[in-house]
Amino acid sequence: MHHRRHFGCVLVWIYMWWGLCFKGFHGGPHQRKLYRDLMVNYNRLERPVQNDSAPILVELGFTLLQIIDVDEKNQVLMTNAWLQLYWTDIYLTWNTESYPGVQNLRFPSSQIWVPDILLYNSADERFDATFHTNVLVNASGSCQYIPPGILKSTCYIDVRWFPFDVQKCDLKFGSWTHNGWLLDLQMLDVDISTYIPNGEWDLVGVPAKRNELYYDCCKEPYPDVTFTVTMRRRTLYYGLNLLIPCVLISGLALLVFLLPADSGEKISLGITVLLSLTVFMLLVAEIMPATSDSVPLIAQYFASTMMIVGLSVVVTVLVLQFHHHDPHGGKMPKWVRVILLNWCAWFLRMKKPGEERKMAASAYKYGQAPHQHTSANSIPMGAMPGQPSSQPATTSTTNGNMNLYFGYHNAGVDNPCCPSSSDSGVVVCGSGSQTAGSPLQMSLVPGRTLLEQAPEIGRILEEVQYIARRFREQDEGEAICGEWKFAAAVVDRLCLVAFSLFSIICTFTILMSAPNFIEAVSKDFA
Repeated sequence: MHHRRHFGCVLVWIYMWWGLCFKGFHGGPHQRKLYRDLMVNYNRLERPVQNDSAPILVELGFTLLQIIDVDEKNQVLMTNAWLQLYWTDIYLTWNTESYPGVQNLRFPSSQIWVPDILLYNSADERFDATFHTNVLVNASGSCQYIPPGILKSTCYIDVRWFPFDVQKCDLKFGSWTHNGWLLDLQMLDVDISTYIPNGEWDLVGVPAKRNELYYDCCKEPYPDVTFTVTMRRRTLYYGLNLLIPCVLISGLALLVFLLPADSGEKISLGITVLLSLTVFMLLVAEIMPATSDSVPLIAQYFASTMMIVGLSVVVTVLVLQFHHHDPHGGKMPKWVRVILLNWCAWFLRMKKPGEERKMAASAYKYGQAPHQHTSANSIPMGAMPGQPSSQPATTSTTNGNMNLYFGYHNAGVDNPCCPSSSDSGVVVCGSGSQTAGSPLQMSLVPGRTLLEQAPEIGRILEEVQYIARRFREQDEGEAICGEWKFAAAVVDRLCLVAFSLFSIICTFTILMSAPNFIEAVSKDFA
């Protein structure tokens, strides 16, 4: 019994010592009592103001943490953000002396009055995507409510300057049921100190603006606070994967005019380049929204490049038609010859193949004694080898009949039609021998005069005239084909220069028309 009484005294002394040492730490029971006292007559449906006709002041702030995604196809902006709501609840005040150690309380948002602030342009399935956290309340009744959330908001994506575009997406917050006479919504500054950079978008700023709208149904104002997320697209990805390949492919289109027409690959190269640009055009169409408000800048560039390539294919068909022109199809019109072979060739500093050789031959011809050329119709028989030039010889041909008059009848003289040596491949007469492979063969019987053998010589001359005529026709055909081929080369060179200038002008004009092209290139490609 004595030991039990001694043990009880020790416990009393320990309890008294604990109470003296930790006298200021009575939060547990006081906090419990404060919760019970505040919630006795509290009604979360009641607006916490002393005068029902006075509005309650609610301050709204915004903390942007990250731009998660910008869905251009569905025109939705997804952000990670915190809302900051501040107001004063007069029913949640207490005296700190009556409840020592209790400086603030935390209430679930479902137990006290909380302003019904919602994102007006929400695209979330639940509409309100914020996480309802506790409300922090201090002794003076000041309430602080910071709900985080992954916000999905509708945003009009203006793709006119894509990929050098700047997008402005609005986040409109306001009370869903309270008008401006019941809830006075004021805005606070936006906090971006903890912002996490995005790989596709650069954050330019988040300006805020307070608006008051008057609807047709009601005469009361409805205030809202709109935060505008302004962001600029980073163009390095699109430049390396879309723009640079497109520029290179359009450069390949110019090689169509450098490819020789005899290769047979000019049309194939043009069609291949056109199909490649179509593939890139489909990639851009998958990203862009199906809108007819504006045409994206990169789509304009692709369209102009495809037009250039398409025209190059059309011009290539014309060039091939010129190059493979049938010589029997007719000569080149005079106006085509003047424009292409004279003006355009002079402008492009092009000379017809063989022209320099002809000029050199002409200079050589006029620099020496001119040679006498005879045709097959006027071959002086007396000028044949082995016949004296002093003896006259006259040949006249009418309707294929030849009359030969010779001023000698001496059989001992060498036959003037049969020289001892000939380089023309004609048979040497008198001996009866023939040159192998010669197209013309003649045999003169010894002892017969040329007058007696005139019909054979007439037939030989007719064959020579036919061969000469065929050679002349062949030369004329080659000359006509040469003109058309040279015209095709001039058209190729002219289109190469014109399309190169047009491509360069289109590229710089379209791309540099973007308002922030220089800024985007200097930042992303630096």
